[in-house]
Amino acid sequence: MNKLLVITGGSKGIGRAIVEKFSSHAFDVLVSARNLPDLEKLQKEIEGKYSNKVYIYKGDMAIAKDVKGFTDFILTLNKPINVLVNNAGYYVPGEICTEPDGILDGMLNANLYSAYHMTRGLAPTLKKNKGGHIFNMCSVASFKAYPNGGSYAISKFALLGFSKCLREELKGYNIRVTAVMPGATQTSSWDGSDLPESRFMMPQDVAESVFAAFSLSGRSVVEEIVIRPQLGDI
Repeated sequence: MNKLLVITGGSKGIGRAIVEKFSSHAFDVLVSARNLPDLEKLQKEIEGKYSNKVYIYKGDMAIAKDVKGFTDFILTLNKPINVLVNNAGYYVPGEICTEPDGILDGMLNANLYSAYHMTRGLAPTLKKNKGGHIFNMCSVASFKAYPNGGSYAISKFALLGFSKCLREELKGYNIRVTAVMPGATQTSSWDGSDLPESRFMMPQDVAESVFAAFSLSGRSVVEEIVIRPQLGDI
């Protein structure tokens, strides 16, 4: 039986690269995203390329009831979850004092509460199976403030704190927790930038680091991954 990867926000960018990497190692995949055509395209391409199964779920992980719908769907398959990647989220630049009302609420919902509710929904089965690896897609903005970081940095600082607490709660159940903190990566978040592609990391490099951390023996855990563009932060 194939191992199982669950990932939120997996149709594009870093999420898509992670789906591709784990699929190449014969993982079945459960993936959510907001756009159904993107999910159907992903499903067709991955299943056509690899010998695995891709299950798709259309939902907005910033909405608690959609997260509940996704976790319920996952549990109906009655398969052990080997990897959970809380990847859903987004970035809007701005300053705390001047950004529009509601920006912080929106980013907390997408960048923090999505991971919180996903993890809580799947934790009982992970604990029961006494195994699994949770990756939370944080950011270098989780530990370093940047100009125009605003609510994004607040949400990612919180996600790193969530990851640290989760690690302490779950280590006794043989569940590993890793906070992934990428720097600027060539994704749609940077659409419109006039910077050359060479200044950005490739999503595939983040995916490689996630798979490498998962591949360690169960006696070890990579608690934090910090990965930056070779020429430094943007």
